[in-house]
Amino acid sequence: MTDYISGKIAELTPTRVVVDNAGIGYAMEISLQTYSALENKKEATVYVETQVNTRDGSSVDYGFASKDERALFQLITSVSGMGAASARMVLSSMNSEEFRTAVLAEDINRIKSVKGIGLKTAQRLILELKDKVADGKGTAATELFQNAGNESVEEATSALQMLGFNKANIGKAIQAILKKKPTATVEEIIKDALRML
Repeated sequence: MTDYISGKIAELTPTRVVVDNAGIGYAMEISLQTYSALENKKEATVYVETQVNTRDGSSVDYGFASKDERALFQLITSVSGMGAASARMVLSSMNSEEFRTAVLAEDINRIKSVKGIGLKTAQRLILELKDKVADGKGTAATELFQNAGNESVEEATSALQMLGFNKANIGKAIQAILKKKPTATVEEIIKDALRML
């Protein structure tokens, strides 16, 4: 399974990117959000999500400029009736933060304004995702914190999740730790979090 591809941007359109890595071109479908993020770059790291069509076994790679957008894409496609094409349309119509805000505010009209999303689908998205978005699901770990450049946060979050702790509780614990120690190492974050969880 491919997590990300780094390389030169060989081709970029509002719906597709081709990343050249060691002479091999990797084509991925993208949202307008990712297109905007990659538009003026010659090289990039693109995060990959592969969707397999259960009917015919074919697969499509979707590319994202950030782990955060990919996490939200995964969350949207987990909703019954929301396929990859619909999720991409949502992420092309509004950025990740706008979508989260619309879900939390139960703004049916904002979600319904996305092409192909009707009233029932908008209601289902809000119903199924509100608690998950509030708990921090569909968010890359680093996006949960003010200290977004801190790679230790993501490593610590991943380790604590593997130990069986809830992501929302981990997020609260790590936020408290980083308020006291903004430069805490992975080991310090995990040790302190284990005392709190």
